[in-house]
Amino acid sequence: MSDLNGRGVLITGGGSGIGLATAKLMMEAGARVAIAGRDRSRLERAAAQLSGLGLGDATICVGDLSDPEQANTIIASAEAGIGPIDILVANAGANLKERTLPELTPTRWQSMLGSNLDAAFHAITSTLPGMRARKKGLVVVINSIAGKRGNPLGGSAYVAAKFGLHGFVVAAAVEEKPRGIRFSSIYPGEVNTPILDQRPNPVTDEHRMAILQPEDVAEAVMFVARLPERAQVPELIITPTAYNYI
Repeated sequence: MSDLNGRGVLITGGGSGIGLATAKLMMEAGARVAIAGRDRSRLERAAAQLSGLGLGDATICVGDLSDPEQANTIIASAEAGIGPIDILVANAGANLKERTLPELTPTRWQSMLGSNLDAAFHAITSTLPGMRARKKGLVVVINSIAGKRGNPLGGSAYVAAKFGLHGFVVAAAVEEKPRGIRFSSIYPGEVNTPILDQRPNPVTDEHRMAILQPEDVAEAVMFVARLPERAQVPELIITPTAYNYI
């Protein structure tokens, strides 16, 4: 089992949900953590929660990862705060309420690709140079069950972005393997995170409690992160127990 004490971890989308839950577990494991996102106030609230653990302070990095220049700034800010990035958790993503084909304008389509595919691409490609120089690193990508199954629940643009993310990571993993960099994609089913607020129909409290919780996915991230460098998990699917994976 790999020791995470002192490791530098950048978590995108770290202000809430899976990202925040992962940040908590990483800090408890002794990692130096940076959280990134677009909403400064959300990141500051998350950082205050993490500080309350008594395990040190998290570095906050504000910016829009769908913009390559801002992505470079985020990576530089993270490295200034925590040092070399040993583990990148590319978790940032979004959806919208207007997701059916009649509602899917070109602008909405591009916003889905930007939030779910471009953001991960820029975060990863901005982090890789440092990992290449050190000849090691781990990239954990939080995809979605929508990246494996084209369920219309998420909307065709969201599904397209997540399928694209799946393909990108598979190809990138093969290309970067000789440089000692490992990739892992995690595909959660429904998770009780703020993204549910963007459902076209309101989600009940009962439903939220019956599906995955952010901590469940964070535990999966920790499992992957704690593996020794000789081992990797290319793909991990995690769903609510009540679901059929077909």
